[in-house]
Amino acid sequence: MATPTEHATCSASASSRWLNCTAAPRFEENFPEETSTYAEEGRLAHSICEISAQYVFNVISKRAKNSRIKKLQSDPSYDDEMLKTAEFYAQYLWEKAMSFPGKPYAVQEVRVDFSDYVPDGFGTCDCVMIGGDLLHITDYKHGKGVEVSAENNSQMRLYALGALKRYGPMFSVKRVSMSIVQPRITENVSEESLTVDELLAWGEQIKPIALKAYSGMGEFKTGPWCRFCRGKAQCKARAENYTALEDFKDFLIEGQMGGMEKVGYAVAQSSGEQVPGVLSDADVGEMLTRAAGLVDWYNDLKEYALNAILSGKTIPGYKVVAGRSIRAFADADKALETIKAAGWDEAMLYERKPKSLAELEKLIGKKDFADLMGDQIVRPVGKPTLVDAGDKREPYSSAAADFAGATQ
Repeated sequence: MATPTEHATCSASASSRWLNCTAAPRFEENFPEETSTYAEEGRLAHSICEISAQYVFNVISKRAKNSRIKKLQSDPSYDDEMLKTAEFYAQYLWEKAMSFPGKPYAVQEVRVDFSDYVPDGFGTCDCVMIGGDLLHITDYKHGKGVEVSAENNSQMRLYALGALKRYGPMFSVKRVSMSIVQPRITENVSEESLTVDELLAWGEQIKPIALKAYSGMGEFKTGPWCRFCRGKAQCKARAENYTALEDFKDFLIEGQMGGMEKVGYAVAQSSGEQVPGVLSDADVGEMLTRAAGLVDWYNDLKEYALNAILSGKTIPGYKVVAGRSIRAFADADKALETIKAAGWDEAMLYERKPKSLAELEKLIGKKDFADLMGDQIVRPVGKPTLVDAGDKREPYSSAAADFAGATQ
């Protein structure tokens, strides 16, 4: 799996950003592209997935598979977990292939062109399968921070439009399905299915938005999509969104007022007056939505300022110092030998403790771990947590919490 050497201005992977903030693509051109350890890990994991899938579909021999993976294992980003996640990915693809009425056409790492809908739009599908009237694409994600859904996923739909353009003339495709495999978070593969007409209609719907984003005539709009924007720390629109909250810092909250405050508020309410300086429950909901990314924004500012000062710039009012240092042995083995030589019993110098559930699951593998330990695992109900109404989890129930500790 080759590392991309060119990037579309309005890429599929960033589509959730530019479909909301149409100013983003051209704004980001002012900032250098940066890689990260997570990106390098993802690149390597994708390469191992591709090799595993090629072996499953008899494109390469077992010997070739082992040889290619062995070369990749010398990469500093390599981790044995990548073999397990690649195996899960390849197994999913095989099971998906078996669900077709006949042997499907299957190909890995396909470059697709969706420029009919997004100017200069192109990308790469991890896997494309076509059989009967169905076109299916699969995307592997190695991240374990945020679970990604295939439902209404603009990246997947753009890939599907590109795959349809490439293979539509050769196959009688009437349905399209898209799946996201993210085994480090869940073994449940997310999938969305659309008719070709539904997919094409969606493509027509985003055309004017994509044109605005590409042309540089877009508008700034802040939201969760700012997370991976290269210019997020220096975006004025984002700053204005959060600094505007300062206007409400001295307001009272309706549900937390004291005795006299409540009396005055009730009297004013009964007379139909608007009470200045008080946030209603509706106001609190709006403020929560607006402030959702406040901590992330502040941390982005800190990270930018740190790197700026380290590179020789000046951030007025701030400097960089050495953080707290933790003592460590220059040579732990030598240190322990010295202590033992001084007369201390070796048993006093070591702790023996079991690995955590997560560590054991990683060691054994999710499937084997579930088969072996399924009846010995409990999943207590978590603490009440505030989330936005669009969260897919069921609302908290105190009655359900009474059954906490029931074996899963």
